[in-house]
Amino acid sequence: MKPINDGHVAEPGLAVVEVAAADDETAFAVQELLATRWAIAPADRTTHEPGEPGVRLRCYLDMQQQPEA
Repeated sequence: MKPINDGHVAEPGLAVVEVAAADDETAFAVQELLATRWAIAPADRTTHEPGEPGVRLRCYLDMQQQPEA
């Protein structure tokens, strides 16, 4: 995964969330759970690092905004 950009965490309430899960379905379920509470910039795919178990997903959270309806 690319390094986290300073702009993604430039102020209180912004967060980068990295999910490690056994499979895509689980990773996207966690992302959906986060989206029910906060505004997020969702990931559209997971990544898999050779030699590491499972998949990873990174999404960006803005805890100051409500999720879109």
